[in-house]
Amino acid sequence: MKHGFDNDKYLRIQSEHISERVAQFGNKLYLELGGKLFDDYHASRVLPGFEPDSKLKMLSKLSDRIEIVIVISATDIEKNKVRGDLGITYDMDVLRLRKEFQNRGFMVGSVVITHYNGQSSADAFRAKLERMGIRTYCHYMIDGYPTNVKLIASDEGFGKNDYIETSRPLVIVTAPGPGSGKMAVCLSQLYNEHKRGIQAGYAKFETFPVWSLPLKHPVNIAYEAATADLNDVNMIDPFHLDAYGKTAINYNRDIEIFPVLNALFEGIYGESPYKSPTDMGVNMVGFCISDDEVCREASKNEIVLRYFQALNKLAQGDGNEAEVNKIELLFKQAGIDTSYRKPIAVARERAERSGRPCSAIELQDGSIISAETSDLLGPSAALILNAIKHLAGIDHSVKLIPQELIEPIQHTKTAYLRGHNPRLHTDEVLVALSVLSTRDENARKALEQLPELKGCQVHSTVMLGEVDHKIFKKLGVGLTCDPARKP
Repeated sequence: MKHGFDNDKYLRIQSEHISERVAQFGNKLYLELGGKLFDDYHASRVLPGFEPDSKLKMLSKLSDRIEIVIVISATDIEKNKVRGDLGITYDMDVLRLRKEFQNRGFMVGSVVITHYNGQSSADAFRAKLERMGIRTYCHYMIDGYPTNVKLIASDEGFGKNDYIETSRPLVIVTAPGPGSGKMAVCLSQLYNEHKRGIQAGYAKFETFPVWSLPLKHPVNIAYEAATADLNDVNMIDPFHLDAYGKTAINYNRDIEIFPVLNALFEGIYGESPYKSPTDMGVNMVGFCISDDEVCREASKNEIVLRYFQALNKLAQGDGNEAEVNKIELLFKQAGIDTSYRKPIAVARERAERSGRPCSAIELQDGSIISAETSDLLGPSAALILNAIKHLAGIDHSVKLIPQELIEPIQHTKTAYLRGHNPRLHTDEVLVALSVLSTRDENARKALEQLPELKGCQVHSTVMLGEVDHKIFKKLGVGLTCDPARKP
């Protein structure tokens, strides 16, 4: 896999930059964390070399100075809002995040329930947390937020919120998803710390858009594609340009809210510490790109991937046409179309010839391997076998898994597990291959090629099941599917 990102440099300079920002505010900084702290697969796809848990590793360098506050909106609790990527409710994700952080040696100080207005479900969740010994605070709805600055920065605004007790210089404020009220929690704490004579600052840690890259750089366009459902738009930061005469990239929501934030800072501090929304950020990822062309190519693939994801959601009744239309416009900005992703044409051509669901993968050497559904294997399982045989130099005619081994597995699936599809999925094929590898040299050699699939691109002519999606994700493979159901 070609790398376009220097992960070691990132771990070093990002932690140094955050430490500098903490010192700037007298050793008390509330750091709003946007995006994912771990399992950041979007970043790892558009910046090859960026590890999915890079941000977590970077913060581990500062773990003895860090306290984490997890935020959840009472509205999201009330609606039983579900994370699309994990399939769990936000309140359950709060507990998951807490456990993940603690397992990695971080101190999780408390949970804050925002947008609280006496919701019974929020009360029940708070009681549950307190029974578990987790400190919990409530922040309330404020009339006229965020524009009524006079009310917000007063004892009847932020002053009504519970004061969150913290003990460490760097407080990371994170949440299961967007719209949780993370920024308001940070600003509320600034107000209440100031009342107590404590100097504290605010900063934002968000990877995308990358402020130091051009507006129409594919990495930034890929971010717009990833947030097409939120209708985020990348923009040149006019405040930064006016203050410094330099171009920096931000997005519409932060630019729109900055005058209000500025007024709030002035209401709390007497003056604002920042001249632009870009100033508030601490993101150094743009300075760690080691091969711009590799990142451009990866980002263009990501835009196509997001397009097919939007099409799949639409086909399943979960998406909307506006999201699809927006990404089609982004195609024009990036100068690409779906043909940029080479496996697509190969998979579709084979499907047209065979009349069966097919898949194709582009390997690191540029070769494209394809496969089709058979009576024994699904197209994804067959594709992985064909790909690793090719990489291991094993002749295509060689059957890595004998039919006599596959058939008993199929019988178990249909006869005992009441499955309707007897064909082996990717996970079942890999398990079978692992068993054979102890006595079969070809199976062993083929299995050893699995790491070589990382960073490769796959296309399927039908939508795949959850199992296949998870296996490709674990292998680090980018997957797109035509919005067609299996016959």
